Amino acid sequence: MTLDTRWAVAWLTRSADAIEEHAPMLSELDRAIGDGDHGENLNRGFAAVRAALSDLPEDAQPSDVLRVAAMRLISSVGGAAGPLYGTAFLRASDAVSGRGELGPSDVVALIDAALRGIEERGHASAGDKTMVDAWYAAAADAAAAAAEGGDPRAVLAAAARGAARGAESTDGLVARKGRASYLGERAVGHRDPGAESTAIILQAAESA
Repeated sequence: MTLDTRWAVAWLTRSADAIEEHAPMLSELDRAIGDGDHGENLNRGFAAVRAALSDLPEDAQPSDVLRVAAMRLISSVGGAAGPLYGTAFLRASDAVSGRGELGPSDVVALIDAALRGIEERGHASAGDKTMVDAWYAAAADAAAAAAEGGDPRAVLAAAARGAARGAESTDGLVARKGRASYLGERAVGHRDPGAESTAIILQAAESA
């Protein structure tokens, strides 16, 4: 299956399904180091995204799908996750604007743009124990796969593996941003919920 509009719709639909399935786990992670509502908030936002996908025009391109997702997440998700994920999808949309079908370099550009948007909006960097850690690893692995001649699916698979690795890496980090930063060393041993939800969303992109 090519990475076209149908893929983009499938990605967001699978993301909504996966977030709904894992919402209790994501909130449990958040209860350990945050407000405890990450799963609930994201589930509400992606449910709104899922509902909006049926209203896309027939000539919609992948960038239009990502923009719809951005707008629904910004308007529906509470806390920090809404603006962060909304910015990520908005920047991703801009990165692939005008592309009816995405090639390897487009996948790299999409993920890198999402990463940069989150970094700027959240003022966070890799190593701060945030979702940036998952996006950063995803972008690095996607770029490496594309440089090795991987097709779009291979690049997506690499991004998903990188995101999972980046999420796991947050277990041993001391948080330097967000509510978790107030815990200091007590945050060590707990996974960042935003990094974990990033891994779930990029896994959905690979499997869509």
